[in-house]
Amino acid sequence: MSRKLSWLKSIALAVSLWVAIACQPARSPQSQPVVAPSPTITALPQVKSRSNPPQDNPQLPDDALVDIQTVSPAIELDMRYATTNNFMKRKLYPVSRCILRSAVAKQLAKVQLELESQGLGLKVYDCYRPLSVQRQMWQVVPDEHYVANPAKGSRHNRASAVDLTLVDRNGKELEMPTEFDDFTTKAHRDDLTASPLARQHSQLLATVMVKHGFIPLPTEWWHFDAVGWQHFPVMDVPLQSI
Repeated sequence: MSRKLSWLKSIALAVSLWVAIACQPARSPQSQPVVAPSPTITALPQVKSRSNPPQDNPQLPDDALVDIQTVSPAIELDMRYATTNNFMKRKLYPVSRCILRSAVAKQLAKVQLELESQGLGLKVYDCYRPLSVQRQMWQVVPDEHYVANPAKGSRHNRASAVDLTLVDRNGKELEMPTEFDDFTTKAHRDDLTASPLARQHSQLLATVMVKHGFIPLPTEWWHFDAVGWQHFPVMDVPLQSI
């Protein structure tokens, strides 16, 4: 009898536990803890902001030497003294580069931008010229109307002068009074023997250059000195070393 009562109590206890568990409210799915999956880290390329330059690249000082194509890539180059197509008939520069003072390069970039709005652009013939090259030129043309005396130094030797011309949107040179390095009076700015169109192009080039801080040389329509050139020293640093 006692064994039967014990067995009945066990059954009653089991039923009670089952009922208690079954009657518990179900847990809402929202109450379950959410475990975020581990993120996949992808290395993205670093993009330099144009408006916020890196702090480790401070703005260059005005007297720093720069390559014009790092400042204004649209400016075309025809560096004559890096070829044999010049009055010396031989190659004087080992590399074809237009090096200028930072301040001068920025001024020239503004000229290029204004000309582009008219469907035009610049083509450069010469920029910085080492003093050693100036001496070679003086030996051939010892005339200060066209070649600066190396004893004084040229504006080119200071990286503050540029020889250039105008080109159309296709890179074709516009008609000018003479060819580059024409050592005659026909290259003078006050000469009237050139065609009206050539004089018009020469005047346009001079007008835009003057507007952005350059001084025209009276005897060469292609030559312009930067305002303040006298503040920069004469140099004889090889082009390939810059």
